[in-house]
Amino acid sequence: MKTAAWLCAAALLAAPMSAADPPGFALWRAGDLERHDTALSTHIGEDHSSRETLADYKSHRFRMLYRDADGNPEQHDAIIDIVFVRSGEGTLVLGGTMIGRRATAAGESVGTRLEGGERHALGAGDIVHIPAGIPHSFLVPSGKHITYVLLKIPAS
Repeated sequence: MKTAAWLCAAALLAAPMSAADPPGFALWRAGDLERHDTALSTHIGEDHSSRETLADYKSHRFRMLYRDADGNPEQHDAIIDIVFVRSGEGTLVLGGTMIGRRATAAGESVGTRLEGGERHALGAGDIVHIPAGIPHSFLVPSGKHITYVLLKIPAS
């Protein structure tokens, strides 16, 4: 009997204790992202995209984007983009020359198209690291979409 009581006590002590999560902790489960994906697909803007900030930590930010047509090229001189493709398919154009370039903020610009650059096919599950200072654009085939979680972090 003593052994059984001791084993029960040991099991309780060994079980993980439930503590409050630390400030800044975030967890987006697959089901949560699926619901965000569905919601974003119902609010497409004139630029053929819908976006939502999942969390902004000042030094870095998580966003989720849904795109159902080609996006305008952009460049961030001091920001690295890390892209986690959630669903759909598309092509990332990386590099080249940005045509119709205009500044949108300090160190940030958009254009009307990219000339040249390398093309990379993307699909669900792919992860991409886009260095700061490199123009890039997402292209989406007609009738298709791409949804991705974007982590924006400062370049060092």
